[in-house]
Amino acid sequence: MRVTANFDGGNIDVLDIANKDDIRLAIRPDVGNEFFQWFNFRFEGHVGNQYCLKIVNAGESSYTKGWQDYQAVGSYDRQHWFRLPTHFDGQQLVIDLELDADAIQIAYFAPYSYERHLDLLSAVQVHPEVSLEHLGLTLDGRDMTLVKIGDGAEHKKNIWITARQHPGETMAEWLVEGLLYRLLDSDDPVAKQLLDKANFYVVPNMNPDGSARGHLRTNAVGINLNREWQTPSLEKSPEVYYVVNKMQATGVDLFYDVHGDEGLPYVFLAGCEGIPHWDERLQCLQTTFEQALLLVSPDFQTEFGYGKDEPGKANLTIASNWVANTFKCLSNTLEMPFKDNHNLADPMEGWSPQRCIHFGEASLTAMLAVVDSLR
Repeated sequence: MRVTANFDGGNIDVLDIANKDDIRLAIRPDVGNEFFQWFNFRFEGHVGNQYCLKIVNAGESSYTKGWQDYQAVGSYDRQHWFRLPTHFDGQQLVIDLELDADAIQIAYFAPYSYERHLDLLSAVQVHPEVSLEHLGLTLDGRDMTLVKIGDGAEHKKNIWITARQHPGETMAEWLVEGLLYRLLDSDDPVAKQLLDKANFYVVPNMNPDGSARGHLRTNAVGINLNREWQTPSLEKSPEVYYVVNKMQATGVDLFYDVHGDEGLPYVFLAGCEGIPHWDERLQCLQTTFEQALLLVSPDFQTEFGYGKDEPGKANLTIASNWVANTFKCLSNTLEMPFKDNHNLADPMEGWSPQRCIHFGEASLTAMLAVVDSLR
């Protein structure tokens, strides 16, 4: 038997691997030791054998409610991800495994590697409507890359999309992949009409350092980027600093910040009703956007989600609130589950990369529903 996490996005510590019925593992915390939940490792054994893997510190993790009704994901080919029999006993996350091949990769959610991120950037840049802009370097020296789609005409609306402020929320970049490929499909009428009306600015990965390090929530120095938007700095949060500066140069008419939620088994929006500048116009846009998403994707719902902030009480260090208040624009945080979507359960795969991709495609139709009303 062998366990390794020595690869991009890997995270696990091996405590004891002597007994195949009691393999003891632990999740390695983010820098700063404040957050941990993401795991991603490769297990090697013998075909046909049964193994019991125990993540012994799961009961001390950041979001213990996230383990309820949760199933880990596995893949033999790192292309197709499926759910593994998993249960949480209050202390340990226990994964039961019967190997169908010599090695399997096991993760909290289907990983989106830095190599795939670079592949995505390379693939979209060949489109005539696309240009890539280097915004700056992260603290580990990785590129912060902005995907610009459109001619930049001033009469067009400016739509901004960001993903993976929290690096372990890999479903966010899966969604962006689907959104970008649909937007660049010259035969798609929704994409064509959107590009006639709007310029797109997309950051597929806001936190490449945390992604490569196998973090759940923070960057290279343990900073939660989604609490940095009021006062970003080059010393602690250059990722946000560069994006804020670019937003101020372009303006923002619609903002879509894509995330995942550990606990709630639903797809939902967290709006900005609590910002000081919330008004009837923004409420009308919010309602229209939500209704459009309900229409185009049965995966979306509005019954379950976060509570709304009281008027004027929104936390302006959070991206969607800061952007909404600064630019007086429609702004949302989209949340997707790590578990399954209870509204449309899939026992084999749960919430999956493919469903993220489809929701990214559907999101464009909802954007088209509001684009003419953004200003």
